[in-house]
Amino acid sequence: MAINIQTAVDHWLKLLVCLVISTTIHASANLNNVNITILQSAVAKGAVCLDGSPPAYYHAKGFGEGANNWFLELQGGGWCNTEEKCLYRTTQSTGSSKYKETNITFGQIDSQNQTENPDFYNWNRVYIGYCDCSSYLGNLESNTNITRRGARIFDAIIEDLLAKGMSNAENAILAGDSAGGLGAILHCDRFSQEVLPNAKRVKCLTDSGFFIHAKHLPGADKRAEYFANVTAYHGIHADSLPSSCTSRMNASLCLFPENIIGDMKTPLFLVESAFDEYQLTHNFFSNESTWTNCTGNLEVCTPSQLQTMKDYGIASRQTLQEISDTTSVGMFVHSCYRHGHFYEHAGWDQSTLLAGKTIAQAIGDWFYDRSFFQEIDYDNELPLFRNCSKFTSCSHNTNLYA
Repeated sequence: MAINIQTAVDHWLKLLVCLVISTTIHASANLNNVNITILQSAVAKGAVCLDGSPPAYYHAKGFGEGANNWFLELQGGGWCNTEEKCLYRTTQSTGSSKYKETNITFGQIDSQNQTENPDFYNWNRVYIGYCDCSSYLGNLESNTNITRRGARIFDAIIEDLLAKGMSNAENAILAGDSAGGLGAILHCDRFSQEVLPNAKRVKCLTDSGFFIHAKHLPGADKRAEYFANVTAYHGIHADSLPSSCTSRMNASLCLFPENIIGDMKTPLFLVESAFDEYQLTHNFFSNESTWTNCTGNLEVCTPSQLQTMKDYGIASRQTLQEISDTTSVGMFVHSCYRHGHFYEHAGWDQSTLLAGKTIAQAIGDWFYDRSFFQEIDYDNELPLFRNCSKFTSCSHNTNLYA
C-alpha cells in the first residue's frame, strides 16, 4: 500500500514538473510574440512602401532597468533598381506592408529571454519592416506606380517611436541586417547626433551589411554600376549621404561601407563572414556558368571556383582590416559560410567563438564598454560550412589551404 501511494505521489510530481516547464516555455514564447504596428499616419507624409501602403514595425516594450533603453533593427531584403523589379517587389513583403506578418516571434538578439539575451532582454526592442528596397534611403517624387520613399519611412517611424518614449532613451542601438545593415550604417551618425543627442550611450550595429567593392576582383564595375542604378532609381540624394564621402567620389560609391566608415563619429560594430554567402552568390565575383552550383553546395566547387572564394576571403579581410585602425569600430569576422546571424542561436548566443567569445558576448561587452572587441579570423583560407565545420572535399585542391 505504501509503495502504491509513493508511486502515485511520484507520478503527480512528475506531471507537476512537466506542467511548470510547459507553462514557463509557453509564457516565454508569448513574451516574444509581437504584434505588428501599421503606421497609417505616415501616408500623409508620403512615407509609404513601394506599393503605396503604410510602413510597419514590431515593438516589444522595455521593462525594469531597460524601460528607457532602445534597440532598433532595420529589416533587410536586398534592393530593386528597375521599374520591373520593383513592381515585382510590390507583391511581396519587401515592397508592401500588406504582406507583412501580423505578428512575429522575437528571438536571440531581440529575445526577452535573459539567458539567451542577457544584455538587452529588457530593452524596448523594435523590428522595422523593410518595404522600400533602397536601404531606407530613397526619396523620389514620382508619377509611376512605384513609390520610392525609404528615407521618409525611416523618418516617420523614428518620429513615432520618439513620441512613444524613445525621446527619453538612456541607451540605444541602431542595428540592421543585410540591406538593413547598410541602412543602419548610413543613418548611424544622424541617429546619434540628431535623433538622440542627449542619450547616455548610442551605438550602431550591422549584421552582414558590409558590402565590398573589391575593386581588384572580377565584377567590380558591375558592383559599382548596380549601386549607381539603385541610387538613381530611388532618388538617393547626395545630401542624404556622408559629405566626407560625396566630396571625394560619386555618391553611389558611398553605398559601399568601406568608403564611409572611416569618417563616422558614432561607434559601430560589424558582424560579418569573411565568406559572405549572399555576396559570393549575387555580386558578380564569377561569371562561370556553374558558379551558382558552387555557391549552393561548396562540395561541388571546382579548384578555380575555390580560388575565387579564396580571393574573396582575402579581399574582404583586407578591406575590413583597413577600417580597423580605430577603437570606434568593433568587429566579429568569422569564416563560416553564411549571410545573416541574429535570428539563430548559431548566430548569437551559441555562435562560433572568436577570442573565446560568442557574438552575443562580444557585442554586449563592446556596447557597455566592458572590453573592446575587434577580431578577424585569418586561420581559414577557404570557407567553413554554415555550421562552421571544416570544409573537406575530394574535388578541391588541398594546396588552396596552404
